[in-house]
Amino acid sequence: MTLEAQSHVSLRPYNTLRAGGAAERLAIARSVDELADWAAHAFRAQTPCTVLGWGSNVLPSDAGVPGLVIVNQARTIRIQSDGAIEVDSGFAFQELFLKAAQAGLKGLEYAVGIPGAVGGGLVSNAGAYRSSISESLVAIEVVAYGERKWVEPSFLKLSYRDSVLRSENPPPICLLKLRLQLEKGDPKTIYDEARDYQRQRIGKQPPQASAGSFFKNVYDKALCERLETLRPDLREAGVAPAGHLIEAVGLKGFEHRGAAFGRKHANFILNLRGASATSIRSLAQFAREKVRDRFGVEL
Repeated sequence: MTLEAQSHVSLRPYNTLRAGGAAERLAIARSVDELADWAAHAFRAQTPCTVLGWGSNVLPSDAGVPGLVIVNQARTIRIQSDGAIEVDSGFAFQELFLKAAQAGLKGLEYAVGIPGAVGGGLVSNAGAYRSSISESLVAIEVVAYGERKWVEPSFLKLSYRDSVLRSENPPPICLLKLRLQLEKGDPKTIYDEARDYQRQRIGKQPPQASAGSFFKNVYDKALCERLETLRPDLREAGVAPAGHLIEAVGLKGFEHRGAAFGRKHANFILNLRGASATSIRSLAQFAREKVRDRFGVEL
């Protein structure tokens, strides 16, 4: 395969916050094989390599992204009658739920309404309503240190909304495919639960450009006991929603240079008027400082 990439391509169209600078070089991978070839080439050449799925959980720097940015458009899926699923990392997370539901498989109802690709979801161990993608994960195909292979889920050190790929200096790993195992379920129950989740999301999610929920929730039993306005079920579980904390320090709806915290739900940072990545990061940091000063926890 001849590898060709474009130079100095704006990344604003490739992320849901519609902010940030340009990729030094940008390539489109339309299959898993192309994605693997691009990643292996970059890793062997020790070129900085960033893989973008649907861009729903990233914010490129205004200074641009060095090295190679690969836009992952590998989007095939195979579902077997026993509930085994093999899906490309560029496949839409919500579409994965829909395909599973159509096959009568339960366990991904929480994914309805979650934007982004399956690979990006795994990087963040994405989920909602106290579920996550790692719960059904069986194996991952990767390019790691230039070698293409299948690995166990433990390879990624998955935890709450986190993996080794979110570390400060992540290892050279590119996610190609996922194998999941789901159980048969009652179709009506599957769709009813998904519709309930979707209704909750519609009530919270704003229409403006955003990255979805911005901060992780805080798991701190002692803090929850101090939050008088927290719902009893959350207090019992020891979960302090980030939006609750941001609202408590008076930042719901607060604007800064074209960026703002949502008025419907404070844990959404919105790009209202062409905000720069720097403005969005500054707003996020301001909230972290206010919450830390008030409650002694770090978002």
